[in-house]
Amino acid sequence: MLKKGTCIVAGSALFLGLGLVPANAVGNGPDFNGNETINTSILHTHESMAAELQKQDAKQPAMELEVIGQSVKGRDLFLAKYLSDPDNPTIMFLTQQHGNEQLTTEGTLEVIKHLGSGRMKGVLENVNILIVPMLNPDGAMGDVDFPLDDYIASGDRHLTRYNANNQDINRDHVAKTQPEIQALHNNVLSTYDIDYMIDLHHQGARSAVDGKLVSGSILYPTTPDVSEEVREGSKRLGAVVYQNVDRTGWGHLGKYVGGTANTIARNGIAAEYGISTLLFEMRGMSDHSNPDYVLGQKSNGYLRQQTILTLESTIKAVADGSVETIDTSMWDSLPEQERLPGEADDE
Repeated sequence: MLKKGTCIVAGSALFLGLGLVPANAVGNGPDFNGNETINTSILHTHESMAAELQKQDAKQPAMELEVIGQSVKGRDLFLAKYLSDPDNPTIMFLTQQHGNEQLTTEGTLEVIKHLGSGRMKGVLENVNILIVPMLNPDGAMGDVDFPLDDYIASGDRHLTRYNANNQDINRDHVAKTQPEIQALHNNVLSTYDIDYMIDLHHQGARSAVDGKLVSGSILYPTTPDVSEEVREGSKRLGAVVYQNVDRTGWGHLGKYVGGTANTIARNGIAAEYGISTLLFEMRGMSDHSNPDYVLGQKSNGYLRQQTILTLESTIKAVADGSVETIDTSMWDSLPEQERLPGEADDE
């Protein structure tokens, strides 16, 4: 078992270097209005994701790929591990508990590629990284035991929030009834000594702050069952994300309005394991029955890059120790996002 043990990437430089920042990309669109293209065929399938992970595992000496369990329908659940030193701090990234929230997984796969390149040179010596991509592959593949006839996207499949048993697995972190959550808790959270975790999701497309639609929102654990030390660590993690994303000029973040239940990963994992957790809700989903939740695929690029910036900036901040000293006063003034009519709980 692993033991616990500054230079934060500048968002604008990262994106200008990649040449990937679309003009006027702040959360304002494109919404789905019946005309925007939403094609799930451009997204990784579980099979193509597995192939990419196996390819990177073969190429990268620092990476180890593990299967931590199987989904309801028997699909492998993967863990990508970068474990350089048991005394290093450890950060974990979790994506796609909800199968229709896939752009975070797309961005995470790019980060895994970058960890094997010169772009992240030297960082892995000072931090351990655990990545669980696509925790809900059955929902991501639309291979579920309930109808998806009213879902909006076109392409080779629909994507749904729920697992094959029609269960929201991000409401299962106390009872742990579903195989995906059992695998996560038994073979990752109970096995490794993790300091920080970011739980990556997508929310609806019409949440706003200061009169502008957000590109995402963040929140620390709000359960009363965590210590102030754990909560402060979560706020520091959020401050790193906020500093790097909101200042880009195309990112626009708000404070997520979330509940206190420990059934949710942000709360339950912090309470049970003492891990400082952060929820990041990106704007818009890849598929849904409600048009208010879905974005046209022209938004895919900046949302993928927002994921990349989030992961790489936090990896560097944990590696160089700046996450331990960052000013968290931004939380005192970060406005809560407003939900426009028709939106329900996303987390």
